[in-house]
Amino acid sequence: MLRTLLRGLLGLVLLADTAGAAAHGSKVVDVLGREVVVPHHVERVLLGFYFEDFLAIVGPDAYDRVVAISKATWHDWRQSQWQSYLKVIPRIDALEDVGEVDSGTFNIEKALAVRPDVAILAAWQYRALGDVVARFDAAGIPVVVVDYNAQEVERHVASTRAIGAVMGATQRAEQLAQEYADAVADVRARVARSNAPRKKVYVELGNKGAAEYGNSYRDHMWGRVIETAGGENIANIASGKSTPLNPEHVLASNPDVILIAGSAWTSSRDVVLMGFGVDPGTTRARLRPYTERPGWSRLSAVASREVHALYHGGARTLYDYTFLQYIAKRLHPEAFADVDPVANHRRFYARWLPIQADGTFILALDPELR
Repeated sequence: MLRTLLRGLLGLVLLADTAGAAAHGSKVVDVLGREVVVPHHVERVLLGFYFEDFLAIVGPDAYDRVVAISKATWHDWRQSQWQSYLKVIPRIDALEDVGEVDSGTFNIEKALAVRPDVAILAAWQYRALGDVVARFDAAGIPVVVVDYNAQEVERHVASTRAIGAVMGATQRAEQLAQEYADAVADVRARVARSNAPRKKVYVELGNKGAAEYGNSYRDHMWGRVIETAGGENIANIASGKSTPLNPEHVLASNPDVILIAGSAWTSSRDVVLMGFGVDPGTTRARLRPYTERPGWSRLSAVASREVHALYHGGARTLYDYTFLQYIAKRLHPEAFADVDPVANHRRFYARWLPIQADGTFILALDPELR
């Protein structure tokens, strides 16, 4: 009898909790599979990363509801991108800066002080913060985790739907998620039908200039893109996800295609400069010294002019399928003869974002190579 009564009381408590949650918010499933209750009408957002994706999903007025960001991950990491958006959304420069997780400058006190309705964090930020996340929970601030870094369709789709659910933009989110899934499925189908021989690919981050080898990528970001495009990534021997490869290994592997990831870094005059407002001639001038490295003239990729630059800021985004298309086209030219990745990249901006893709984002070192 007592046990039955206790069960009944417990049921009433659970029903009350569920009713309370429903009254105060909606359940959202984030990319980690966590059920998070967020307010029905979110008006104050702390956004840690994926600034363009958030804007594409939520719409032109997205930043009217953002109160804080991790500024360095946008302003410092993607300088030309930041400047382009600043012209059309000047409000972003006045948002509270909560610091950057990787450098250890993240300030939880600032994050709590702006009283966000929800914090949207990248999976890598969530993991790095560790126990600090509990401070959000204690303050009653729900944390929703998203992840485009993994370069997995399922995580791209789940992240897009989660942001759409949080921000009341489910229709745009579903359109973007479906567009992404369809684009990647099309690449996979074309690669599966291709009779082209499997080619070896080398990718390197061009943030140090040709004098020093930058990071390569094994099984995430550019590494995952190469794999999906049907290439053989020579970085698969590396012990870490992103680490410089031994120059001797690069020479011995003799890649068929070389990809250098560029951005608007200001750390050196030798970096591969890419992004908004960057002239193709500038990018090619920064890219050419890589082909002059010791031994590189003998590489198949250099001999066949298969040396290319890709905008690093385009990895881990909802439009990264355009870079996937470009790599796949270099590996399977006949299967992708009717695909124009550059045009598709520009089309994404025209449809989903308030600025145009004016600059250099996808480029062959040889201007005659198509």
